[in-house]
Amino acid sequence: MGLGLLWSIVIGILAGAIAGWLMKGSGFGIILNLIVGLVGSVLGGWIYGLFGFQTSSVLGVLIMSIVGAVVLLWIVSFFSKRKG
Repeated sequence: MGLGLLWSIVIGILAGAIAGWLMKGSGFGIILNLIVGLVGSVLGGWIYGLFGFQTSSVLGVLIMSIVGAVVLLWIVSFFSKRKG
């Protein structure tokens, strides 16, 4: 249980940082990277489920989390541009 939580945190930080770099050129800091990565992981899992994809490796989960985090950041940027 503890190691699974540790891996989730590490993958979340990496996914958030990579998504931040892809979407705006730099990361957001460790806490925001973690939040973006963890929420992105949930969103990525939902997106993967819609398409019938499954992943069981650490690399696969990281890619799924990055996809979800990029989608999350795209949605946030879309609504923030429309607002202001």
